[in-house]
Amino acid sequence: MPKIHFKNDAYRRARGGHSRLLQIYCRTCHSYICTYQKDGPGVLKRMYIDRITEPQVSIRGKKFSCPHAHLLGVKIIYGPENRPAFRLFVDGVVKKAIK
Repeated sequence: MPKIHFKNDAYRRARGGHSRLLQIYCRTCHSYICTYQKDGPGVLKRMYIDRITEPQVSIRGKKFSCPHAHLLGVKIIYGPENRPAFRLFVDGVVKKAIK
């Protein structure tokens, strides 16, 4: 796996500067979806498109699905920050921290 650099911008600083990399998998079929930089504490409710790296699925459409067409979320514009993101469905994905 190539070395991934953390994005260090205003969004990361607004959430306390704490970031971690997560590997995202489909909960239904366990297929790999992408690598995601999660900023700040808390659960994974949405995935900002600018934080997704190495996507194995298309991130251009309105629906966020795994390679086996299981629906994981839908595209939204997150209002407070005016950023495009995917709103994840509850128990749609499994995440694994990269050390």
